[in-house]
This record gives sequence, C-alpha cells and structure tokens, in this order.
Amino acid sequence: MPDLAKLPPEFTWGVATAAYQIEGAVAADGRQPSIWDTFSRIPGAIDNADNGDVACDHYHRWAQDIDLMRRLGVQAYRFSVAWPRVIPDGDGQVNRAGLAFYDRLVDALLAAGIRPLVTLYHWDLPQALQDRGGWPERATAEALADYATVVAGALGDRVTDWVTVNEPLCIAWIGHLEGKMAPGERELGRAVRAGHHALLGHGLATAAIRAAAARPASIGIVCNPSPCEPGSDRPEDVAAAVRADGHTNRWWLDPLHGLGYPADMIETYGVEPPVRPGDLAHIATPTEFLGLNYYFRQLVVDDPDGPAPYARQIPVPGSMETAMGWEMYPSGLTQLLVSVAERYRPARITVTESGSAWRDELTPAGAVDDTERTAYLEQHIDAVAAAAAKGVPVDGYFVWSLLDNFEWAYGYDKRFGLVHVDYDTQRRTIKASGHRYADIISGHQRSHIAYTSNQSPQ
Repeated sequence: MPDLAKLPPEFTWGVATAAYQIEGAVAADGRQPSIWDTFSRIPGAIDNADNGDVACDHYHRWAQDIDLMRRLGVQAYRFSVAWPRVIPDGDGQVNRAGLAFYDRLVDALLAAGIRPLVTLYHWDLPQALQDRGGWPERATAEALADYATVVAGALGDRVTDWVTVNEPLCIAWIGHLEGKMAPGERELGRAVRAGHHALLGHGLATAAIRAAAARPASIGIVCNPSPCEPGSDRPEDVAAAVRADGHTNRWWLDPLHGLGYPADMIETYGVEPPVRPGDLAHIATPTEFLGLNYYFRQLVVDDPDGPAPYARQIPVPGSMETAMGWEMYPSGLTQLLVSVAERYRPARITVTESGSAWRDELTPAGAVDDTERTAYLEQHIDAVAAAAAKGVPVDGYFVWSLLDNFEWAYGYDKRFGLVHVDYDTQRRTIKASGHRYADIISGHQRSHIAYTSNQSPQ
C-alpha cells in the first residue's frame, strides 16, 4: 500500500497519452502525414504491420474519454498536440480546423475539472519537415518555436501547464541511431545533430510559449532517465555503465541545467554537437519543472563491437518482467528522483509517465483483472512517496496510459492502459488497475483532509 501521507497535499494525479497513439483520423480536417504515418508503412517496421490510422479514434471519441477520466477522479490530463494537424507543412499556414479540435478538448477538460498539461512535441514530426532534413537540421528547432507560438497563442488563455519536447533521447538515439522509431535512421552523426536540435527547440519553444500565452505558463521538458548499473565488477563493465549513464542521462540533463554536453561522451561518440553561440544558453533556459518518465533500470556490460555507447543491456537475473521485457524495479524511481534532485536542483519534478504493459484479457464478465499492473502502480507510487519523504520536490504522477493504444514499433500488441480498448469495436472498459488508481487518488485526498482536521485548533 502506498504511504500517501508522505505526498504533499497539492500533489497532482494524472494520466497521459500522445496524439499519434490515440487520435486516429490521420487524414481528417486537413491533417497531413507525420513521420510515423510514413514509418508505419515500411515493411517490418511495426509489429503486425499496425499503424495509427484509427488507433483509439480519440479524435471522434474524446468526450467519452474525458468522461472516463472524470470517473477515475484524475486531476490532470497530459496529452500532446499533433503538429501535422495544426501546421500540416511543419511551418507556414495554420490549419484552423485542426487547432479547433484542441480548443474544444481544452474547454471540455476544464469543464470537467481536469487540468490540461499540453505536450507540444511527442514524436509526430510533419513529414514535410522531414523531407527538408528533419531534426538533424537547425530549421526544425526554429519551426518548433513557431509552432509553439501558434499553439500557445490559441490555448494559452486557458492552459497554464506545458511540455515542450517529450524524450529527446528517443528522438535522437532510437529514431536516428538505432532506427527502431521514426524516421528509422542509423547514423551517429545525424543522431547527435538531431538531439542537439531537439534540445535547442525546447529552449526556443519555452521562450515562444512565454511570449504568446495569455496566462503565466509553467513549462518543462520531459526526459526518460534510467539508473545504469554494471552487470559485473569487471572494470570494462563498470566503465560501460558510466558510458550508459552518459548516453541515457547526462547527455540530456547536463546541458538542460547549464553544464554543457559531457566531455567524456563527446569523446566516446567522436562527434561534436553542432553548437552555435548562444545555443547552450537557450537549452538551459530556466523552467518551472522537469518531467521524468521512468520505466526500467539498465544493467549493462561492455560491448566494444556494438553501437555507441558500446554498452549492452542485459536481463536482470530473477527479475519480474513486464510484457515489454522490462524489469519491474520500483526502487529505481526513488533512486532517480533523489539523484536528479541532488545533482540538478530543479524547482519541481513531475513524474510525467509511469506505467507497464501486461497481457490483459477480458473475463467472460467483461472485466480486466490486471493484478500485475495494479501491483506495479502501487509500488511505483510508493516509490514516489519515498522520494518525497527524502525532500525531493516531486509534485505529480501521471500514469502511462489512460488507454491501451498504438505502442509505436510494437503496434497494438502491448497494452499499457488503465482502460482496455477493444480495437474492433472501440469499446472502453476500465480495468481493475484503473479502479485502484481512483481509490488511491481519493485516499490521498482523504488522508490530507484527516491530517488537516487533526491539526486544527480544538
């Protein structure tokens, strides 16, 4: 059972999604293709040859999904805006019909008492920008700032909470080095350039939001760090763990906090990021919070013949693994929150994603008794509470995900949702984990009401 009393009274409970994973309607109302529309057509790129054409049909069923959030009792909803829906060519003309979708969504969320947390970029780059070079080109960072101006200008009279970029690590390393995500490239030099421009885009977009929003904005970027540990006490494996930490964690968090790119990793890559005068200052623009997504730790061994950072992740012996093959390791979340708070001193940290995939099945009665996900949820919330008790300024927890959805290269086989989606009928069913999350939220509220009552003068 999570020790909810350790969490501050104002702690925010939320759920998270991303546009391409749930919206569908990929050709509706002027939307043009993204790099994920293109990537999902490459033979063998996506499990089962799945794509996001329909996904959860959230574009048409958003009102039903807001009602599900209301039933869960969540206080905030982290969603992403689809860049190719708002500015189909990546820059230039605004598609008012696409922007109007998010206008309606924000109004309905606020009417339901749910605070919107808007992510500007969650990987669905307009294909038109990719055709002009994509993230390895500086122009894409500048286009992100222009796009931020449009969205913040339209929604910033009501939205106060913003994420600029989700997981720049995945943009650079998985999309441009490993080729496992869109756009599917495998070239270290272009990956380093893509990562730098994603971070630069964050800094430029932060300034753009502040200039365009009508209300004071709380802005952050989302990173996905992992604890990195050596698979043995061999010096080679210990050194590999240091490189893995640099690749996964320090390469992103150091420049964001004014420390520049780690020199040891520049040496490891043999590639200099394309830093121009003023870039590092833009990247380190102060923000109101840091978003952290946590899923697993990395146990690594030296791999001199593999790709950078020449460290190979290995299974943790005897560990419980999710359907993704990821170790269930809740204490890693406490470890990360404490270490990030101590090293970088962010004003606030929000757990912007935490969740797990399991092989969910509907019972004959139409329920989903996902005991593993429920246990995962409880243990990871308790890990956050343990970090808060150590003084970490953690202010919220967002479950990934509200709905089962298109899980990128894994297609629809991996289910992360608190809500089960039958993709043939689009029927939604709240799982046991969803009901448990609702109980946790109400329990936290009750614990602080009781504490406040006990502290009142007699």
